[in-house]
Amino acid sequence: MRDTYQEQLDELANGLAGMCDDVAAAMDRATRSLLDADLQLAEQVISEDVRIDGVRATAEERAFGLLALQAPVATDLRVVVAAIHGAGDIERMGDLALHVAQAARRRHPQSVLPDEVKPYFTEMGRVGVALAEKAGRVIRTRDLEAATELEVDDDEMDDLHKHMFTVLMDRNWTHGVSAAVDVALLARFYERYADHAVAVARRIVYVVTGQMPGPLTV
Repeated sequence: MRDTYQEQLDELANGLAGMCDDVAAAMDRATRSLLDADLQLAEQVISEDVRIDGVRATAEERAFGLLALQAPVATDLRVVVAAIHGAGDIERMGDLALHVAQAARRRHPQSVLPDEVKPYFTEMGRVGVALAEKAGRVIRTRDLEAATELEVDDDEMDDLHKHMFTVLMDRNWTHGVSAAVDVALLARFYERYADHAVAVARRIVYVVTGQMPGPLTV
């Protein structure tokens, strides 16, 4: 029975790590659809979001089943509680990738982004994907050092997000209000995506240490 119980806990963690891989792939495709005005990639992200939602539902069902049938305690209880909350964070990352893809589809065949801001979104996409992939590794390994590194890695996304407002407020911005709104919203999607990845890592710190790091608003 104990072996079966441990297998169930492992399956729960592996499911969440797999979700991280899925939302990393979603954000990679969404970013490329945004940069290249690629409708096919945007549609792929949009259609696959339903599957990510389904994985979250499965993870939550498993977690609540473990709570009801196994009455976990100590570290095992923290794993289950973290999984319930973490599934929500990861699913939200998928939604944010979805929003990016929807923006690309909405403006197709035109590009959402003026050429001058594309390099910044290339970097935001790279950072976001790397954060999601690292969050998946943290779930699999419970590596506290890597979990802590995610906080530092997120600073790069925060800097890019802040810089976008400098670009938008510059007197040389010539692309109008509509483009500025699109860029500001898209930058916010990436920034929040990164915040959710950090939140996932913080929950692993909680699993291992029993202490939740300081608050993060996402």
